[in-house]
Amino acid sequence: MQVGLVGKPSSGKSSFFKAATMIDVKITGVPFCTIEPNIGVTYVIVDCVCKKHNLKCSPKSGLCKDGKRFISVKLIDVAGLVPGAHEGRGLGNQFLDDLRQASCLIHTVDCSGRTDAEGKATSGYYPGNDVRFLAKEIDLWFKGIVERALSKFERKSGYSKVDLLDVLTGQLTGLQVTKAQISQVLDKVGLGDTERFASELRKLSKPIIVAANKIDLPESEENLKKIREEFSDLTIIPTSAATEIALKTANEKGLIDYGNNKFMIKDSSKVDSKQMSGLKFIEENILKKYGSTGIQECLNKAVFDVLGYIVVYPVADINKLTDKTGNVLPDAFLIKRGTTLKEFAFIIHTDIGEKFIGGLESKTKKKLGADYVLQNDDVVEILFKR
Repeated sequence: MQVGLVGKPSSGKSSFFKAATMIDVKITGVPFCTIEPNIGVTYVIVDCVCKKHNLKCSPKSGLCKDGKRFISVKLIDVAGLVPGAHEGRGLGNQFLDDLRQASCLIHTVDCSGRTDAEGKATSGYYPGNDVRFLAKEIDLWFKGIVERALSKFERKSGYSKVDLLDVLTGQLTGLQVTKAQISQVLDKVGLGDTERFASELRKLSKPIIVAANKIDLPESEENLKKIREEFSDLTIIPTSAATEIALKTANEKGLIDYGNNKFMIKDSSKVDSKQMSGLKFIEENILKKYGSTGIQECLNKAVFDVLGYIVVYPVADINKLTDKTGNVLPDAFLIKRGTTLKEFAFIIHTDIGEKFIGGLESKTKKKLGADYVLQNDDVVEILFKR
């Protein structure tokens, strides 16, 4: 799964990327700092089922710390978007092409209003303008692709809805748009208004949540209230990427213990007065006020709330909850809510899916059929022909 970071130049996308991945990337106040996309691995964090089973797990990927499971997600930070990007303005064509594989988009907005639509320094700019124009640009990008598909379709004769679906699917498959999604939007709004059709399809296939970034700056609180009022239908999360980077850096240097949205100073004698002042500001004005820096909340919201994923743990031995070599709860899979056991078998490996017999679940050890719909935190053993 891939989550895309989008936003205008100087919105804090690269800072968000670094805060989420702790990969060193170029971060400046210069517009179009990001040209080639930054790609890295971040994590969504959930309560691991090892706590329920009173076990110490041994993940093969990610990690489990104090009962919290870190499950990897691919994150891509693309070039900044400016008005007119769908027509190729700025780095628009490259920006949009880089987003093809993303399942969900996190739009980083400079909530302070200190940068204009082009990413240039200013004051008093309303960040709601960015929320509006970025969604519009991506919708118009979708519209252009849909209209190209329709131009092919209109050259055909004796066509049906099935033919239309095939043509649209063929044109949109590179955007990770499914035939089922296209059919759903066709039934909902039709094709009388291609812009509306494209917008609804984009909302379904590439939903957007807003990271109201730079919440640590004084102008941001009032702007956050305004954009939440105007865009009440969107998920808008206050974030401070700079704060997250500062806390993780201090944690890596051994100055603090940072986790679960709080920190503790290890040795005050190693923290100078400037650092102490900064940590107190973070504690009072970010962590206590907003509950967190917002970075992890954005990632978890995108994956679990917006995309509707759940976590399932496959094992080879349902009694010991291990794989063949004895690793306890070795794998944690992110899968779409509504996935059946047999569909999950194919996700794990094609051979397992093709040789599928059934499954067992950890609580009662009862047998599960192919149509069993997996639930969050299920631990299952899949039975298949050897």
